[in-house]
Amino acid sequence: MDKRTFIKSAALSAAGTSFGMDALAALFDSRKSTDSITLAQDEAFWSSIRSQYLLKPDYINLENGYYNFIPESLLEKFIGHVRHVNYHGSWYMRNNAVDNKKRVVEKLSQLAGCSPKELAITRNTTESMDIVITGKHWQAGDETIMAEQDYGSMIEAMRHVANRYGVVNRMVSVPNHPQSDEEIVSLYENAITPKTKLILVSHIINITGQILPIRKICDMAHRKGVEVLVDGAHAIAHFQYKISDLNCDYYGSSLHKWLSTPLGAGLLYVNQKRMPELWPLIVGWEKDPNKILRISHTGTHPAHTDLTIADSIDYYNMIGAERKEARLRFLQQYWTCRVRNTPRIILNTPADPARSCGIANVGIEGIKPGDLAKRLLEEHSIFTVAIDGANVFGCRITPNVYTTVEELDKFVKALKKLAA
Repeated sequence: MDKRTFIKSAALSAAGTSFGMDALAALFDSRKSTDSITLAQDEAFWSSIRSQYLLKPDYINLENGYYNFIPESLLEKFIGHVRHVNYHGSWYMRNNAVDNKKRVVEKLSQLAGCSPKELAITRNTTESMDIVITGKHWQAGDETIMAEQDYGSMIEAMRHVANRYGVVNRMVSVPNHPQSDEEIVSLYENAITPKTKLILVSHIINITGQILPIRKICDMAHRKGVEVLVDGAHAIAHFQYKISDLNCDYYGSSLHKWLSTPLGAGLLYVNQKRMPELWPLIVGWEKDPNKILRISHTGTHPAHTDLTIADSIDYYNMIGAERKEARLRFLQQYWTCRVRNTPRIILNTPADPARSCGIANVGIEGIKPGDLAKRLLEEHSIFTVAIDGANVFGCRITPNVYTTVEELDKFVKALKKLAA
């Protein structure tokens, strides 16, 4: 290691020095009387949370949506679980893994707001959704409904069953700035025919951050005898809700996004009455059609990741669902309000705070999304991701709780400079 690399590594280590979970709990407890809206704007408080993260000094990271990496205190928990499982080896996998996973599922079900009998841990949202999409009893002529703004892998999965079974996929397009919930519900309702079997819908559209009225869509669909599969990849631990309140049939989400678990953790919810209707993606030992383990078998898997899910839930609960949601919404509103009426700057996310939370999308007239992302990184050291399609042309911006208003001020300044 050369001198320059050594110095940089030492600086990164110092920057990531963190205090433990007990000290963090005491920090939050000291502000328990502060309302969430006020606390969301307290930069001194959130700078203490920022100290929990080992952050690269090379750029401002505004792309936390793909993988919301974990704070140092959780990383140490994860490393401890890796060492524990590795130390016990096969003994752990044969004697402890199953029971421990059941306990984690129980804890996760409390966070998600559903019965543990209806919840399974998967590796990611894509796996969860594919279990449902490829596991249904499709027949030629069955119809589905999805939006062009849905996640690309899910659209491809729907095309797969169309090619394999003769299913007809009907595509709608969700407006970036809807006038009401009813406008969105009607969009899906008008696409339903007597042959419609399933609606795929995003809880929060990943490319714009728009939150859709899922309960209203599900209620409408069920009145017409149509099932609903919800893509909640960006929803868990982002904003508050309970799966049981959504009235959906199936729900998939990733935990390595806003819950900040290690990579490779997701969840699948299947309403109890729908379980016997699905074929398993990977066949396992469970044969009871009423048990979710029959359709969620994965074989040997990284048990240490499962264990860390419980720690991530503890961390999230320590922050508090209301406080985290308020912080994320504050950060998004902070920068979007400063550019919303700027000439040439286009916001692809609704202005109504109730229709979004931490995610937003911004574009500039005359600049392709890929070029915008490149210039933000190369000229202003700001990392984002370009979105170019499905009526969304801009960069997706996903801050995290550690993001500062100072960083967002730099982002706003960069946008205005590029727009000018």
